Amino acid sequence: MKLKNTYVLHTKRIFTFVVIILTIKISFGFVNAEKSEKKLQNAIYQKNIKSVLFYKKGWELSDPVIELNNRETLQLSFDELGDIPQTYQYTIIHCNSGWEPSGLLDHEYIQGFSTGQLKDYKYSFNTTREYIHYMLDFPNEDMAPKLSGNYILRIFKDFDQENKVLERRFYVVEPAVEVSASAKRPSNIELRDIGQKIDFTISYEGFRISDPYSDIRVVLMQNGRQDNTIRNLKPLFINANELIYTYEKENVFTGGNEFRYFDIKSMRYQAEYVASIDFKPPYYHVRLLPAEDKAFKPYYFINDLNGRYYVDVQEGRDKEVEADYVYVYFSLPVEAPLVEEDVYVLGALTDWGFNETNKMTYNFETHAYELTLLLKQGFYNYMYAILKKGEEKADVSYFEGNHYETENDYAVFVYYSDITMRYEKLIGFYRTNTLSGGQKSE
Repeated sequence: MKLKNTYVLHTKRIFTFVVIILTIKISFGFVNAEKSEKKLQNAIYQKNIKSVLFYKKGWELSDPVIELNNRETLQLSFDELGDIPQTYQYTIIHCNSGWEPSGLLDHEYIQGFSTGQLKDYKYSFNTTREYIHYMLDFPNEDMAPKLSGNYILRIFKDFDQENKVLERRFYVVEPAVEVSASAKRPSNIELRDIGQKIDFTISYEGFRISDPYSDIRVVLMQNGRQDNTIRNLKPLFINANELIYTYEKENVFTGGNEFRYFDIKSMRYQAEYVASIDFKPPYYHVRLLPAEDKAFKPYYFINDLNGRYYVDVQEGRDKEVEADYVYVYFSLPVEAPLVEEDVYVLGALTDWGFNETNKMTYNFETHAYELTLLLKQGFYNYMYAILKKGEEKADVSYFEGNHYETENDYAVFVYYSDITMRYEKLIGFYRTNTLSGGQKSE
């Protein structure tokens, strides 16, 4: 009997040990899965969704940045080709500074309902291609963010969050530090003629930072590009309540060039860089002039939109629903195709991304890279970029050139998180321009 009890006790101990080991493995599995979860991007998941715009309400060319617990509002708009309204819902996802989901529960960062419904839409009018224009103001009475940080606004269909329609990044700032920044010509000889150095200072008087080297993360962004952001800079100097970032190389962006542009607000008149406008029933077709290689040409200032676009139509009153969709043809003459790189049309018109939608195809008959995009009438900026296979950072200098004089927008994002926190706060934001100086927020 004693031997039997000993056996039972031993068996229970083994079982308990196995349970503990499995629990630990499962726990670590969740942690690893969370850490390895794919970064969330600006993305469109359905081909019939077009012209996604997300900005601070009242300023169509602004970045989607608002202050926490402020009355500022973002406005999302997009079109769906067709004439039958769909049932769309939305939610938000809190992310870390690297755009991975932070792992917080909905109620921890959402005030109000965790999902909402898109109710505001209207039909296109007097256009060759029918579409429905959807609009959403956020935050609103139904939903608002509780915490600062990076967020994804997700639009999904038929009450199924996995049936994704589109996603858009936005930022919620909890101002706790003062950021000042300026764009300068680098002193480094190698970068002096092609680069732009972003020096900045973080003043944190009244805000406790125990370890500036581990608690503070900084992200620098040029225009709207996501592929060439500068991250993980540590303060070079620490003064009384000040973190100073004045590197010689680490905070330098290549200047690039002013953006190319085209104007398709009217289908009656050919604007600059438009070679032809043809109506081939039932749609309009716009061919742009073959692009010139600007890599070795002198710098020439152009008052551009730094890669953005806006929707507009000359022959109409309501641009949201009277602007038509037209096929736009891009042509970039090159004697022979590149072997190791792909060529892309880059800008807000292609979500600053690199995928099959905006990858150009080489035409051996015309000796040119070509691409056709379906775009809504308006005014557009863009560049030609090359991306080496397997890499994430594109090179715009190959066809555009690099100049220290180029006018660019820069943004500085400051994040804070210590060992006691489960998420990163966005405690500072600053925009600066190479010509006009900076500003605290939009």
